[in-house]
Amino acid sequence: MKLSIIICTYNRAKYIRPLLESIVANDVPKQEYEILLVDNNCTDNTREICSNFANDHSDVMFRYTIEPEQGLSAARNKGIKEAKGNILVYIDDDAIVDIWYLRTIIEHMDSNHNCMACGGPIIPLYETDEPKWMSHWTKELLTAYMYFGDKERVYPGERYPGGGNAAYRAQVFREVGLFNTNLGRKGDSLMGAEEKDIFDKMRAKGWRPIYLPQMILHHIIPQKKLEQDYFDRLTLQMGKSERQRTLAISKSKYATRLFKEGIKWGGTIVLWFYFLLILQPQKGNKLISFRANVTRGLLGLE
Repeated sequence: MKLSIIICTYNRAKYIRPLLESIVANDVPKQEYEILLVDNNCTDNTREICSNFANDHSDVMFRYTIEPEQGLSAARNKGIKEAKGNILVYIDDDAIVDIWYLRTIIEHMDSNHNCMACGGPIIPLYETDEPKWMSHWTKELLTAYMYFGDKERVYPGERYPGGGNAAYRAQVFREVGLFNTNLGRKGDSLMGAEEKDIFDKMRAKGWRPIYLPQMILHHIIPQKKLEQDYFDRLTLQMGKSERQRTLAISKSKYATRLFKEGIKWGGTIVLWFYFLLILQPQKGNKLISFRANVTRGLLGLE
């Protein structure tokens, strides 16, 4: 089997069926992939929805498993242990994929044996209107928006695939280890950085992820993700995650991250003046709020 498509979910029942239907709509033979859904202690009707899907698509290799340890990293690790495919594809539970999604991954990995991981564009699919304060940078933060053009390429700089739209060879986790369960979301907590931790270890081995423009995922964005409370919690947890991740490596790694934060502040201030000049101050103010929250978390002030 070529692909194990791993969906880790926690109380997102309303999005599961559309996602599963978008996967099976892909034009690849069903025997080339399995769908492995990891239930991370859902209390909604996720199991019922998945059971109905399995009954309606008996030709699809669909498996349902439960990870009792709360946390996205633990659920992802469960997927690694249960997967039968040579390539593990992680798709967020609040997304849908394009019809050529699976074909893009298979063709690229089959013809590029040195590629250890790949990802693609993440396009927000709003349930409501995009707010006026949204800029390119806040869009990346809140919606995981990612687009590096229409050409295949190595991810630029230190960028890497979004965690909810990434494919890895199974070999990666045998060599760099599993996702760090001290990082990543747990229930309603918004901690992160578990993907960054994996890709940092991959880069240390000389493995660079590849961006595939046709590996398109549409990420559903509900109204609650556009509200101030969510924004503040998310950005604070980003800083906390980076503090925890870098200190776990070394104090010098943490010091380097603090230095980079200073550089990011310089860029943020430049952007604030830019948005002020073009009479869009709400966008600049949101970026200042973003940076301030990350810095507080990074310094351990909250």
